[in-house]
Amino acid sequence: MAARIMLAGGGTGGHLYPAIAIADAVRSIDKDAAVLFIGTKGRIEERVVPERGYDLALIWISGVRRSFSFATALVPVKVVTSLVQSFMHIRRFKPDVVVGTGGYVSGPPVYMATLLGIPTVLQEQNSYPGVTTRLLATRVRQVHVMFERTKRFLKRQDNILMSGNPVRTTIGSVARADAAARLGLDPAKQTLLVTGGSQGAASMNAAVLDVMPALAEAGVQVLWLTGQRDAEKITAAVSAMPAAPRGAILPYLERMEDAFAVADLMVSRAGASTLAEIACAGVPSVLVPLPTAAGDHQTENAKAMVEAGAAVLCTDATARTALRPLVMELFHDAARRARMSAAARSIAQPDASMTIARAILGLTR
Repeated sequence: MAARIMLAGGGTGGHLYPAIAIADAVRSIDKDAAVLFIGTKGRIEERVVPERGYDLALIWISGVRRSFSFATALVPVKVVTSLVQSFMHIRRFKPDVVVGTGGYVSGPPVYMATLLGIPTVLQEQNSYPGVTTRLLATRVRQVHVMFERTKRFLKRQDNILMSGNPVRTTIGSVARADAAARLGLDPAKQTLLVTGGSQGAASMNAAVLDVMPALAEAGVQVLWLTGQRDAEKITAAVSAMPAAPRGAILPYLERMEDAFAVADLMVSRAGASTLAEIACAGVPSVLVPLPTAAGDHQTENAKAMVEAGAAVLCTDATARTALRPLVMELFHDAARRARMSAAARSIAQPDASMTIARAILGLTR
């Protein structure tokens, strides 16, 4: 009988794309597997999941803001509602396993599944586990992690599996010339890729603006994924520059495999899913961790890449002055970039999706 797998994770691409990678791997093993995603309205999963050919059911839940507001006051109501909705989705779909890939969306379905005695799995991308993982790790059958240091934050150890972070199978498989053609870039030119993740990164974007004149002078083209909020502002600022590098400025790019294929160097936040993709693609990077990330987990993520020799760390606080010399030094040192690229590939775990999928399917027997 075909497996029935429920996957809960979304809100950001960092939580959604690992879930999609797991779903793709499950389907590659069991082509008849029934897969249902759980997400919330108005977030990235509402668009991307149907585009990928998977069914999506919604629950009413959101993250907790630090400051008090009407939305904060609604959190208890949302939690109760989302638990009831999760129960209804589980009763209708009848999953063999419920999998959470982090974020507030994954909490209610995974918790409800544990109450109902359904096998449950968590996949934690970050070195410092999120709230959902810390709260539910003792209740689930398996917790799949990438970083050894994650174990120290979890009370239960016997259900932790060092599986790595799932990445899209297309990462690292695209020809540079084909990707450049789709993006309107010159494949022969050195290319800087800038991305702050699916949400964008305002302070990092401001620092990158200061690097643009030097990039133009060096003949480097830029593929800049600004995030939706900053797209118009960044486009206007670059257009007003007397000399700006050629390239493409986009709010978001679905085909990240194309971005990695053209990149000779990358400036990025340090979300764990992004780092797993950087490793698989073998792109040298300057990492600017988000300073407000819970437990400063992005800095911890970045340190693992730096220790491997795959990346250089630049703090958000110093980016306005430090980013330009770092980026230009790396563009003038091809040998160092080659060493960083090799180091990134050496820590890649391209089979993580299949490893996790096999473990999940093992719980259905």
